[in-house]
Amino acid sequence: MPETLLPNIVQFIAQIDPFDKLPIAIVRELSLQIQITYLGQGEAINMEDKDNKYLYIIRTGSVEQRLKNGVLRARLGAEDLFGFTFLDERAEEQGAYSANAIENTLLYLIPHNALLTLFKQHPSYAEHFASQAQIRLKSALDVVWSNKEKGLFIKRVSEVASDKVAVVDAKMTIQDVASEMRIAKRSSSAVVVEHGKIVGIITDRDMTKRVIAHGVPIDRPISEVMTLSPYIVKPTDLVLHAASVMMQYSIRNLPVVDEEKVVGLLTTSHLVQNHRVQAIFLIEKIKYSDSVAALSELNSERQAIFEALVEGKVSVEIIGKVMTMIMDAYTRRLIQIAIAQFGAPPCDFAWLVAGSHARNEVHMLSDQDSALVLAENATESDRIYFHHLAMYVCNGLAACAYPLCPGKFMAATRQWCQPISVWREYYKKWVDNPEYEKLLNISVFLEVRAVYGNAEYIDQLKSCMHNKISSNREFLGMLVRDATNVHPPLGIFNNLVLDKGGNNKKTLNIKKYALNLIIDLARIYGLSVKCESTGTEERFLYANQQGVLSDNAYKNIIGAYQFISQYRFSHQLEALKNGVEPDNHINPDLFGSFERKHLKDAFRIITELQDSAKLRFGNL
Repeated sequence: MPETLLPNIVQFIAQIDPFDKLPIAIVRELSLQIQITYLGQGEAINMEDKDNKYLYIIRTGSVEQRLKNGVLRARLGAEDLFGFTFLDERAEEQGAYSANAIENTLLYLIPHNALLTLFKQHPSYAEHFASQAQIRLKSALDVVWSNKEKGLFIKRVSEVASDKVAVVDAKMTIQDVASEMRIAKRSSSAVVVEHGKIVGIITDRDMTKRVIAHGVPIDRPISEVMTLSPYIVKPTDLVLHAASVMMQYSIRNLPVVDEEKVVGLLTTSHLVQNHRVQAIFLIEKIKYSDSVAALSELNSERQAIFEALVEGKVSVEIIGKVMTMIMDAYTRRLIQIAIAQFGAPPCDFAWLVAGSHARNEVHMLSDQDSALVLAENATESDRIYFHHLAMYVCNGLAACAYPLCPGKFMAATRQWCQPISVWREYYKKWVDNPEYEKLLNISVFLEVRAVYGNAEYIDQLKSCMHNKISSNREFLGMLVRDATNVHPPLGIFNNLVLDKGGNNKKTLNIKKYALNLIIDLARIYGLSVKCESTGTEERFLYANQQGVLSDNAYKNIIGAYQFISQYRFSHQLEALKNGVEPDNHINPDLFGSFERKHLKDAFRIITELQDSAKLRFGNL
């Protein structure tokens, strides 16, 4: 390699992960061994040569990888790396996939031997490269994941966390707590309780930094050095959710709590094997993006994750939760950027989300449903500040491919940026007089969740809503009448309900004639038993547990919901793969016998539950 090119190469790779974690002297040493290759569009990379293996760095252009059976493995662009399989003895052979330039491409090639020598001299650096051996976030991802790989999304915290956790009293001395951690429980952390409630956490690292480093007497109470009000997770939470909390708040230990009882501990070491959870990496990127433009550049990665989840046959519940976590991250980051631009908020507030976002059921077609709840003492000047903030956030989300709500149910609409007392009046008016417009408003805001700010405001509104609904027996009846005005097409192949006009005149709107009906029914059954959860499946489950939905009806409607949702996701996935805008319109002419049979059953189940809801709630 010409010496004159070296500074340029060093400068380029030194800012690429994971080279940015290496000393510049080592980056320069590796750069001296780089080979440069230029590929024309369509030209293949020789991946079969076992005597000459390389780590490839794309300087310009893009590369497509395909498995031997032709299935797309990944699409990579500038600054992406590939060729990591040599780092894992269990990985596929080097020639297990082909790589072709899909446009004119310039590659830097680092010989594997050079990297292996580096890792032998500096074993700690190998970990940085191992994390990159996973499929890149910007790729299209494997078409089908193995059960082991899918398990990382499906697993609950209870399946991963350790049950070795020290639980100590706030009055215990530092020495006694350290003894409990090391001798009794062999735990890296201790959860501190007072009068039966969790008040803090202390880790072995905290002991070093806060006790030993500052010479704090070990006979002092642990309450003086503990971390107050620690973040916690439930045993039923997703591992993905727990990992996201750890990354968002830069913490290494999460107590696992079931009904206020500490049942385990989740640490970062439990997640070492979970590097394939791409959504975590995307959330981390979102966290450190500093502009709307930077955030919008991550849209393809979000789509790649959705495609991978659908293709991997991950459950619709998990898909919704993963995509919701990503939308939460976008929303929070945009709020933070807006605050940095407009200054500190003039009063307390909460940013709430509604609709599919609040239900944890986000997908690639989800638009924005949001609002702002302000402190009671908010002035008109304060509202002007929050209006500007909301405009910035809503437009930013739109730039990140989360469409503006057609009905303008967004925080940027002045009607939905109000002090908490006004929101209470909204709910009172909506429940007391559920005419069409008010019913539409409350239908949007029957599911709400806080993603930023004072979450207590949202808890107060939900409590207000449940109390108002409980005192108005006619309200559920009105919801039932509205929810049963539309019926699924039982005669789907003889008397199909088709959209008229436009490009969708020969298609069935599966959202309107199936999914929305199920969501409406879940809402009705959930509200009837004051279910605090907002998710569709969670509401049906709680109604079943409370005895208002039979076991058979519960199993049937959950099966129908999951099948139709999965079918919709597959339909949207096919559109994305074909470069077409995804939608909710399906063409009955394309149904096979499998789809025909199961869609008929699903539509019948929805109709039966509509009839049951009429009998139970319609005459209240």
